[in-house]
Amino acid sequence: MSVGLDYDETRPKWRQVYAHVKERIRSGELPPRSKVSEHRLVAEYGVVRDTVRKALRALREDGYVYTEHGIGSFVAEENAWPDD
Repeated sequence: MSVGLDYDETRPKWRQVYAHVKERIRSGELPPRSKVSEHRLVAEYGVVRDTVRKALRALREDGYVYTEHGIGSFVAEENAWPDD
């Protein structure tokens, strides 16, 4: 599955992936406790793994995602999300 983002060349791709994944989380498309796979995001967004890792790092720093070492990244519970 491809999300078909039209990338804005004036903004870093990782920020655009971050914004789109955050939107998917906030809309419920990616519900709390669901796994967020780097490999799946690479395929969906058509970007390199480093781009996805930067986006996931920012999502983790902002409270949308948490990572369990050796297991993977997951969508955080809604009460952990910042008020936007």
